[in-house]
Amino acid sequence: MATPDPTPAPTAAEAPTKLASTRPRKGPLSFISGSLTSFGLGWLSLQLSFRVLGWYAEHPPHYTARFAQSIAVFMKTLIVGMTFLATFTFAFVGLGLFLTFIRSLLPGWTQAEETP
Repeated sequence: MATPDPTPAPTAAEAPTKLASTRPRKGPLSFISGSLTSFGLGWLSLQLSFRVLGWYAEHPPHYTARFAQSIAVFMKTLIVGMTFLATFTFAFVGLGLFLTFIRSLLPGWTQAEETP
């Protein structure tokens, strides 16, 4: 027969604070490095977008069958759209992390972080 553990289980109110205290706190250096990384990936994605757009401008899809032409135009639109979507996603994430970096430098950051 197993003996019961003498330490009581944490209550629902204690569990979040216990997890928050063991997790390392993110600082301004983490925010700025994430922002620069995201902006860098956004720049690379923008270069890829321009190259894909240029390639499709030089080599437009041309098929005699209407169905094949429709699929080719759909694929072109999908690929160009995905590259620009990646560009703007990385740019907005970088902007958000940069604003969080600025906010973390302002006084009162630790108080704002601790309040729910």
